[in-house]
This record gives sequence, C-alpha cells and structure tokens, in this order.
Amino acid sequence: MTDEIVLRGVTARGHHGVLDAEKRDGQTFVVDVHLSLDLSRAGQTDDLSATVNYAEVASLIVARITGPSFDLVERLAEVIADDVLDFGLVDSVEVVVHKPEAPVGHPFTDVEVRVRRSRGPRAVIALGSNLGDRGRTLSLAVDALRSLPGFTVTSVSPIVESEPVGGPDQPPYLNAVVVGRTTLVAADLLDALHRIEAAHGRTRDVRWDARTLDLDLIQVGTPGSAEEVVSDDETLTLPHPRAGERAFVLVPWAAADPDARLRLGSADQEIRPVRQILGGLDQSGVRPGPEWGQS
Repeated sequence: MTDEIVLRGVTARGHHGVLDAEKRDGQTFVVDVHLSLDLSRAGQTDDLSATVNYAEVASLIVARITGPSFDLVERLAEVIADDVLDFGLVDSVEVVVHKPEAPVGHPFTDVEVRVRRSRGPRAVIALGSNLGDRGRTLSLAVDALRSLPGFTVTSVSPIVESEPVGGPDQPPYLNAVVVGRTTLVAADLLDALHRIEAAHGRTRDVRWDARTLDLDLIQVGTPGSAEEVVSDDETLTLPHPRAGERAFVLVPWAAADPDARLRLGSADQEIRPVRQILGGLDQSGVRPGPEWGQS
C-alpha cells in the first residue's frame, strides 16, 4: 500500500543561482513535495508517531532555501529530497522546486525542477588517486557515480591530499568521500565500483601500491538501523575494517556528512561519531587539496 502526503507552496527567499546578481540579491523559491508512505497505522491509531509531521518537513525546506547557496536548482531539489527521505517512514519523495523569478530573458510564468527519489540505505564511498591527473580522475569518478543506475549522490566532500600509508614508496594521494543512497545490494554496488576503477586503468598487482583510482565501499546503511549491512565475507567486508584508522577517509567524510557515524568492526562492536573517532587520530598526514576541477 502506498499513501501520500502532499505539501505545496512552501515559499522562502534564497540566493541560489549561477549569476552574481542571484547570489547577491536573492529571489523567491517555491517548493512542493509529495511523500509516499504507508499511512494505515496512523489512520487506525490517530498516533502522530505513525506519520510524518509536515510542519517539520516545511521547516527543513525553508532551511534549505534560506541556507547556503547552490548554483543549480537541481542541487537544491536533491538535498531537499535527501532531507525528506531521512524521515524513516518515507518510502519515496517527489520534490518540485519553482523559480518564478529566474533570469530567463523572455516572458514566462514559471521554471520548475522536478526530482523523484526512492528511499535506500546510505552508502559511503572513499575515493583516492595518486597517479596521473589525480584531480581530473576524481572528478570523472564522481561523474560516473552520479550516472550509476541505482545510486544517488547526495554529498561530495572537499578534496584532501594525504601521504601514502603502507606499501612501497609512492606519490601523495588526493582523497575525497561521496555519500549517497542506493537501491543496489552491497555486492552489486561494489562490483560497479570495481568497473569504474577498471575504466580508469586500476590494477591490483601489489597491495597498497600506487593506483590511478581507488574506490572503497566504506559503509552501507546507517549504523544500528535495520538497513545496515554488516558483512565479514572475504569479498565484501562491511563496514570497511580499516576506515576508523584512516584520517584520509574520515576527514573528508566528516566534511561531507558532519553527523556521520561508523561501526568500529563487526556487528557486536561500538558505533561512534566520525568526528569523535577523528579526535583520536593523527591527522598530520592529511592537508587540504585542490578545489574540484583543478589538478
């Protein structure tokens, strides 16, 4: 059974757009959301906890409209969809962002961007490169993830540069983290990551050797939730067994998702905030890297 909550016309002033004038002066944005979920228990029990508080949804939307500036309305719609999907009862959402004052240059009544997203567990992917044009390779890898069927990118960290850990002498790495939602099973997502690596010339001849591109699946599902994937299989170990020891993973991850948490080891081990774990690590080998689009 699929029911809906529809919230239309949430309006606020924001500074989203490519043009300097849009970022400086701001303009009105209007958002509609369609939430698909099962409302049968709410209808039977009259219990607020069995549904979604649409006043809270409206507040999240306004916070995104009035918050940090995005160049694209598409990005604004994406982050609103991700916020709404964080309500555990929501199976899928349609977000429509209207930009009635867009600088189109011709008479018009409205511009709208419409995205539809389904709930899936969060997945965290760590990226690294230390051969060739490292920055371009990471950018192309993010593009490949954005185009991957069954995976929706919700956040991309800044790039950091790090000294190699283990293995033979080699150049420093550029690292980043992508957070997204996936409808793929974990093994299929890992296979897709390996295909992206192979497309960029990745080989696996020497452990921890230099590589054109490294894509590590760090975590699938929020730790402690029913959707969390914990696996000790030799071909798929989740969460990543060394993630909690790697500042070059945790530093960009914390930037991409400040509320991230990580299970340290197998299913019976503790779950801690990533920022807290970072506090106990030596971060001296990690430094800011280039901006996206630069080498």
